[in-house]
Amino acid sequence: MMRLWVSMVVVFGFAPMALAQDVTLPEGLGNLTALKPPQEKQAGVPVDLSGFLETRMGARLQNDPLQKDMSLGEARLQIGLEKQVDRLTFRVVSDFIYDPVQDIYDIDLERGQGVIDLREANMVFSPLDFMDVKLGRQIITWGTGDLIFINDLFAKDWNSFFIGRDTEYLKAPSDALKTAFFFGDTNLDVVYVPRFDADRFIDGTRISYFDRARGQLSGRDMPVRAARPDVWFSDDEIALRLYRSFGAYEAALYYYDGYWKSPAGQDQVTGLATFPRLSVYGASLRGPVQAGIGAVEFGYYKSADGAAHNPLVRNDELRLLVSYEQEVGDELTGSLQYYLERRMDYGAYLATLPVGAIRDDRNRHLFTLRLTKLMMQQDLKLSLFNFYSPSDRDGYLRAQVSYKIRDNLRLEAGGNIFYGAETHSFFGQFQDASNVYSALHYDF
Repeated sequence: MMRLWVSMVVVFGFAPMALAQDVTLPEGLGNLTALKPPQEKQAGVPVDLSGFLETRMGARLQNDPLQKDMSLGEARLQIGLEKQVDRLTFRVVSDFIYDPVQDIYDIDLERGQGVIDLREANMVFSPLDFMDVKLGRQIITWGTGDLIFINDLFAKDWNSFFIGRDTEYLKAPSDALKTAFFFGDTNLDVVYVPRFDADRFIDGTRISYFDRARGQLSGRDMPVRAARPDVWFSDDEIALRLYRSFGAYEAALYYYDGYWKSPAGQDQVTGLATFPRLSVYGASLRGPVQAGIGAVEFGYYKSADGAAHNPLVRNDELRLLVSYEQEVGDELTGSLQYYLERRMDYGAYLATLPVGAIRDDRNRHLFTLRLTKLMMQQDLKLSLFNFYSPSDRDGYLRAQVSYKIRDNLRLEAGGNIFYGAETHSFFGQFQDASNVYSALHYDF
């Protein structure tokens, strides 16, 4: 309720004419987003209005006795409002959803459940020539990865991603203060989140997961019960990005102090999933390589004190991402990524592992391939994205066809296919969640 109240203060504290924005999509996710055409102001209307109306339907390809046969079935209306007053800009973007598959109608802005999902409620202003401020509910992202995140420690919605919602919904909103400082070639972003924003993680309510404590899949019958850090100005987060350009190349340094965004521990007494403390130190470099764009990014994940000797807390990790993208044919773009997760203090991890427990490898390797083909004067878009882990022997294939009937009307169809040799591996546990979906999307 406290977070809803803060968001409502930002929204309504400036009267109805102060409502906000054109739908703002995440920036800096490579192929993740597509820009929408600008909305022209309407004479006599005190705010700029935009949004969309869509329906999405999806069905599972395998039988999962722990879930409904339908993976997705919803009608969604998004309304974006923006009002500029002098040097202040006020924004609100909210979704109104009817979703009989999840069948939860009480509003929970943290988990993204219920008939309303408030995506944005913020104000933007520049108190100084070298400083921009954005205060309130907002979508934040940075880093070089394409659907892989190392130094982007802002909330994600993995349920939306896996069931076939628009990729925009992989990013969950954060209630934050974002300040950008501009010092010529060098710039600094500082993000402060006064109360921890967790991922909308896989908890069993929509997608079944492998419960290592029980040694089997769990779903709607036994969803994850978690103890979230939720004390304002105590359970907070801070993220920094210092970046500058060197010719055609952009280099960045990152720092994060907060918590694991999805459960990475367990309380031995209560059995509740926990979010241990986490600090991340990282860097990235991105720029032209041969005929394409290359990038490298790494992050060192420093987990809670004593994690190496506590089997109930995730260890420190080193994460590395190398990527390359270029046009490989007429209206055909391809990209490759290599991603590494290396568990630190592996000897201590093995020494504290309970007898009979599943043992993870020290290194998890992951490769991705993206192919995007535009046809029919770019009205038809074919997209294929595959994750494959040779160490886990599992993967995840995303396929999508999108056809623009006219500028503001789009028809989509796609699928999310999970595969793996082991039920307990990251992608292998979701095999029963494989699904196909279709959507009709109308922008206004």
